[in-house]
Formats: sequence, structure tokens, C-alpha cells
Amino acid sequence: MSATMRICAIVPTHDHWQAIAGVVGALEAAGLPVFVIDDGSSEPAASAIAALHRPEMGIAVHRLPVNQGKGGAVMHGMRLAWEAGFTHAVQIDADGQHDVAALPVLLERSRQNPAALISAEPIFDESMPMGRRIGRWITHVWVWIETLSFVITDSMCGFRVYPLAPVKALLAEHSVGRRMDFDTEIMVRLFWRGVGIEMVPVRVIYPPGNTSNFRIWADNAAISWMHARLVVAMLLRPARARHWAGISERGAWWGLIVSATACRLLGRRGCLIVLAPVVGYFMLAGREQRRASRDFLSRATGKAPSLWGIYRHFMSFAARAVDSFRAWTGGIPPGAVVTDTAEALARLAADPSGAVLVVAHLGNTDLARALLDDATRARLTILVHTRHAVNYNRMMRKFRPEVALNLIQVTDIGPATAIDLQQRIERGEFVVIAGDRTPVSGGVHTSFVPFLGQEAAFSHGPWILASLLRCPVHLLFCVRSGDGWRLSLEGFADRIVLDRKHRREALREHAAAYAARLETYARAYPRQWYNFFDFWAR
Repeated sequence: MSATMRICAIVPTHDHWQAIAGVVGALEAAGLPVFVIDDGSSEPAASAIAALHRPEMGIAVHRLPVNQGKGGAVMHGMRLAWEAGFTHAVQIDADGQHDVAALPVLLERSRQNPAALISAEPIFDESMPMGRRIGRWITHVWVWIETLSFVITDSMCGFRVYPLAPVKALLAEHSVGRRMDFDTEIMVRLFWRGVGIEMVPVRVIYPPGNTSNFRIWADNAAISWMHARLVVAMLLRPARARHWAGISERGAWWGLIVSATACRLLGRRGCLIVLAPVVGYFMLAGREQRRASRDFLSRATGKAPSLWGIYRHFMSFAARAVDSFRAWTGGIPPGAVVTDTAEALARLAADPSGAVLVVAHLGNTDLARALLDDATRARLTILVHTRHAVNYNRMMRKFRPEVALNLIQVTDIGPATAIDLQQRIERGEFVVIAGDRTPVSGGVHTSFVPFLGQEAAFSHGPWILASLLRCPVHLLFCVRSGDGWRLSLEGFADRIVLDRKHRREALREHAAAYAARLETYARAYPRQWYNFFDFWAR
């Protein structure tokens, strides 16, 4: 797909002319055609910007006679870009704040994932005014609320690579802020439309003598109004059944981040008290997740839950995030986890050969992993969905820099990954895979089997993987019980053998056997079920 990409650059400017020549030169050196949009600059900036016009070298200066605002200038450049046949556009400010040496990294990430918006995540030095820092953090918090996600770590940076097709579709349907509210609003709305967001750390400075076009009162009012519109739009967005991978993993990240300080200062109970109103907001705002909770609890308990019951389900999810944080930061001793399968765990730890461990989004196996001894943890290889793995690794590095979690980011296991996993098994490692999430590639590798009174789709992935790796398969559960946790290891199969003639039937049998065990735990610990999507959707 990257072979068909045509990338240009858009440089909006209003009275910034001292540094713009260097910015344009760097873009030209990278081989990018450049659209410079002079947004009604006055002299001497207007003449200096006009002098950059060299169409024979791929640099075109377009002047807007009346100032439109940064967003208006960028959108004008985008229209010029897609009319010229470009598929992607680099947006970069003209004031020289952004480290253009990071441009090749952003371009390479865009070529690897051309459907995504690739944005700089600014790393500021001490030159950044404190007022700007506070203002940015206020916007960060609002964006996390509006997206119910921590994927967008900075929405205000004007250095990014846009895929133009979804931008064109968005602007045809919605008006977007035309001034300093543009960068944040278009990013949030693209996120809502399913456009992937990738953040790339980039050094940003406030050079001496730098002037800002930010209007304290007018632009702050516009940004406040933008956030009000976005919050209302978020609450009114229609819910629809989606694949689990299309729903952001909200609780894991916001729970860990928000709980960090509260845990250290207030302990578990105090932290949950602080989180209680936040969880209530997420429950009321997350109609899709709230509906999924009601559906599951009705099936697992045999009666329709009250709104309070659904809230307790959401609070259990928050408690799981808090407990994971406490475990990874030494706040929970290993003795807090007890097991009724001690012999099986001891045999697994002593066995030098590898195995597949099938887990579920029920209970807290992450806590069990955090409390393992270093030698056993080093034997774990965890298969995770690509979009969430980067955030998880970064989070763990923040809390436990000395622990190198071995996560493999996969959306579908191909030959190269299978060979790598086989070598890991031969080295005596344990490959951990979730058995309660259907593959991102679709339903062709699933079977519908009975689960809580109705057939639900269960993945063939764990059983196909185990057959390829020719190793034992175990089921691993860790659930909260009283004031501690109960860890259980169950042998599932010494080997998974799939003959060609009866392959589909065998896969369905394995999926059904797993679903039956998962149902036992789901009925016993219903509020520890953390699949907040329509699990029975076809």
C-alpha cells in the first residue's frame, strides 16, 4: 500500500518568517512537495514568505488575503493537496519549534501504517512557559474524557502526518475549529471515526524571540467551547455492535494512570474512593459498555442487574487496574495469592519444556504475572493485540523499568511468528494467549459454541497455535477471593492434534470445552468479567 502513497507537506504561517526558510528547506531535503499557506501575514513577513515560492522546485506559496486562523490555513492546504492527487500530508508549524530531524521517523511510521494519523508527542525542555504546560494538561484531560482512551497523549502538537482520505470525508460532514482549536478537534473526530492514532516522541523548544499567535482570551474561549461540543457529541454518539478490537481498552490505562498517585498516598481503599465518581462518569458515558455489562450479568446471574449492579461491575474493573498497579509496584506481597493447584504449578515451573497457557479477560492474571519470581516471569511470552501492546509496554516500563515484559504484538499469527514461537517453546518458555477474544481478521477462525445460554464465538487461535507448537496446553485463572486472590492452573490437553479430515470439528470441540470452563468461572465471579462488548454478537 505504501507504494501508492503520495506525501506532501503543509506549512501554515501567520507572521512567522524568521524560521520558516529552515523548515521549508528541511521538507524539501526530504523530497516532499511543500504548500506554504500564508494566512494573511503583514510586512515584512508577507514578502519573506512570498520569496519562498519556487514551484519548479516543488514549493508553492498560497496567500490568504484575510487571516483564517491556523485551522483554516491547514484545511486550505489540505484541499490543495488532495486536488493535486496527494494521499498524505505532513503538517508542521512555521516557527521552528519542532525538531525536523524527527521527520523521517514520522514518514516511516506513516508508510508502515498508512491508514493512521501519525502525530508528534512533544518533549519540551525548560524553555516552555509554565502557563503553557498547565493549559496543555487541561486539554489532555478533556481529550482523554472525550475519547475514553489514553491513545492520544498530546492533541495540540502541530507536527503530524495526515491520511487525507478520512480527513476529506470528515470535513465533508462536520465543521471543525478554524483556529487554535483545530489540531485537537480534528484529531478527536478522526479517532471517533476509527482512524488509528500513533504518537512519536519529538523534541520541541520555545526559541528565543519566538512570537505566538495564540490569543489568550479568544482562543481559550474557542478551545473551551470546542471541548463542550466534543463532550456533548461524545455522549450523543450512537452505539453499535463492534468487534472487540474496535473498542478502546479504556479502563486498563486510565485506571493505572489515575490510580498511581492515589494508591501511593491513600492505599487501595482510598484510591477506589477517589476513582468512584470517575467510574460513574465512564459508566454513564459508555453506553455500549454499559449495555454489554447488563447483558452479561443477566446471563451469568439469571436476573437483570440494577444500575447499581452495573456500577459495581465497572468498579470491579477499576479495582482490577488498581490491583495491577499495586502488584507491579510492590504494594501486594506474593503471599496474597493462594492456589488450590500448587502441585500442578510446581510441576509446570520445574518442567524445562514449554507450554501454551490460555487465559481470559476474567479475574486478574496480570496481577499473578506481576507477583511471579523473575525466573518464571522471564519464561513468559504474551501474545497481545497490536494497538494496545505499545501502551502496555510503556506503562510497565514506567512502573517497573527493570522488568522486561516479553510481549509479541500480533493481529494474526503468520509463519514467521509461528517459527519464533516454536523456538521459544523449545527453549522452555510459556506462550500466553487469551482464549476469549475472537481474531481481528474476522470470524473464519472461530466456532459458535454454547456459553451462558446462547452460542458465542470463540477463537480457534489457541488450539491451532498449540497444535503447531506440539506442546501441552493449560488454562490459567486468577480471581479475587475475599481479601486475596486465588490462582488456578488446569491441564487442558497434553497435545492438540488436528487431522485434516476432522479439523473443524476438533477445533469446535476444543472451543466448547474451553467455553464450558470459562462459564464456570463467569458464573462464580460475574463481576470479574471484563469483556465490555457484545460477546454474543454475530
